[in-house]
Amino acid sequence: MIGRLSGTLVAKHPPGLMIDVGGVGYELEAPMSTFYELPETGKAVVLFTHHAVKEDSVALYGFHRESERTLFRTLLKVSGIGAKTALAILSGASVDEFARLVQNGDVASLVRIPGIGKKTAERIIVELRDRIEGMVVPSLPGSYGRAAPVDPVGEATVALQALGYKPAEVSRLVAKVAETGDTSEAIIRKALRAALK
Repeated sequence: MIGRLSGTLVAKHPPGLMIDVGGVGYELEAPMSTFYELPETGKAVVLFTHHAVKEDSVALYGFHRESERTLFRTLLKVSGIGAKTALAILSGASVDEFARLVQNGDVASLVRIPGIGKKTAERIIVELRDRIEGMVVPSLPGSYGRAAPVDPVGEATVALQALGYKPAEVSRLVAKVAETGDTSEAIIRKALRAALK
């Protein structure tokens, strides 16, 4: 199993990224919470990883914090939740925010996350309420100096659709939150917060 990667960030196009480790390029998928913490391409990066092997596919998922990986793995044990939904959950809420939603039984906020319906939200609350308490770790948003991409709105739109949001909702969210000078990461962060309100 691959549990951690340390190398050079080669590319980042949410939700995918590539890390060069000793001449080998590892492709990973990561939640937006991890993308917010990534340095510029060409810089050193260390990520905790989850290596998923299925009959028809092999995938690698990367996380900035071990608490995010722990929550991701816990979510995969909930019936009806796959990797895509687990990434959407981590993209839409920090570990401690998600823990609060579960502990408070906040179905209304959980169903705003792509891929989660009312029954799934209720199942998450029932199955995780007792297990989630030990996971709450203060999660401070970090940022690195980044050059603004050529088209941050377009990049944010593609990333939000990859997370499972419908095109019409993405357009509405992006139009509502995007401001001149925003990076794609800033637009995505604001859109995900707006979606939970």
